[in-house]
Amino acid sequence: MNLIEKTKTLLAVCAECFERHARMRELDVEPDFFNEVKPYADKIHTMLDEWTIEVSDWIKIAKPMYVHPVQIESLNDSMRQFVVQSFYQKTGKKRFVLSINSAEYTFKTILDALDRAEEGEAE
Repeated sequence: MNLIEKTKTLLAVCAECFERHARMRELDVEPDFFNEVKPYADKIHTMLDEWTIEVSDWIKIAKPMYVHPVQIESLNDSMRQFVVQSFYQKTGKKRFVLSINSAEYTFKTILDALDRAEEGEAE
């Protein structure tokens, strides 16, 4: 999977987290941490860590506008949290939604920069 595909996958995970949180609030149930939350979070955290290394290396080489290493670190930290928080109905909605919106914005900005970089190579 290349960097663009990984970025799109993680962007889709943001939407999944938002939908899951809404569903958990509606259903009013507690998830099974070891059978539901942990396996899912571990999988996403591994993917996120791999993506973080790849995108950080790409930033050093391509030096895209509007994308900085500190954004990547912040995105990694917040996404690690909201992936787990999405399973719990008691998670505060406002901060949760703001974290997802911030991550989505950063992913979309990176996708735009990757697209521009590919177009530049094609010319």
